[in-house]
Amino acid sequence: MILRQQARISAVSYLNTVPLVWGMLHGREREEVELSFSIPSVCAQQVEQGAVDLGLAPVAEIARQQLETIPGIGIACRGPVRSILLFSRVPWGRIRTLCADASSRTSVQLARVILRERYGAEPEISARAPVIEDMLSEADAALVIGDPALRLNPEELPFACLDLGAEWLELTGLPMVFAAWAGKAGRRTGELERLVRGSYEFGRNRLSEIVEAVSMAHGVPEALADRYLRQHIRYELGPEEEAGLETFLRLANLKTVAAEL
Repeated sequence: MILRQQARISAVSYLNTVPLVWGMLHGREREEVELSFSIPSVCAQQVEQGAVDLGLAPVAEIARQQLETIPGIGIACRGPVRSILLFSRVPWGRIRTLCADASSRTSVQLARVILRERYGAEPEISARAPVIEDMLSEADAALVIGDPALRLNPEELPFACLDLGAEWLELTGLPMVFAAWAGKAGRRTGELERLVRGSYEFGRNRLSEIVEAVSMAHGVPEALADRYLRQHIRYELGPEEEAGLETFLRLANLKTVAAEL
C-alpha cells in the first residue's frame, strides 16, 4: 500500500542511523517519505511538537513524552558501543564536574547511572560542544557521543576513557537501548511501521555499500565504520533489549516506555 501523503520522518544524523534509513534514501520507500536529519534531542522535539509523524527518538525522551514505539527495531548495543565515550582527567570516583554533549538525553542519563552505580560519583553536569580539549579544560570529565566520538582515538589521548556500552554490560549483564522509532500515542499506523521495517531490510543487506558510500562524509575511517555497524550496533530489539531498557529506565528514575520494544 502506498501512503496517500508522504510520511514526515525525522532521523538522527549519525552514522549508526544510516542502515535504518537506507531504504528511505535509496529504496522503494523514498517516494513515500519526507525524510529529515537532526541530532537526537531535536528528533524528539520534532515529534513532541507534531512537526513529524515519526522520529528516531532517544529512549529517555520516549519515556518522558510517553510516545508510542514501533516494536522490534531501534539502536542498541551489547557491550562496547564505541560511540559513547566518557573521558576523565581525574580518577573516576573523584569526578565532580562533567561537560556533556547534550545531543542525547539518554547518553547523559547513562553517564549519570554508570558514574553513580559503578564509581560512586554524582557530578554536576553542564552542556558543551563536543570538543574534548575545551570540555576537559572546564571540567573533570567529558562525555562525547555519536560521530564525534567515532572520530576520536582514545588510545591517542592523554585521558582515561570508558566506553559506556561496555560499562553498562558490566553493571547489568544486559544490552543498552539508545533510541527507537516513536510517535505520539494513538497516531502510529501500519503504513509507517511498514516503511521503517522495509527501509531497514533494504539497508541491513547493503552494509558494505553503505560504508563505502557514507563513511567519508561522516569523518569515520572505512574500517572503523564497517566494524562499528556490523559488530557494535544492534538494530533488532528483542526480550533481552527490553529487559535492558526497563533496567535503564528504573536506574535513571524515568517513566516506562509506552508499548513494548
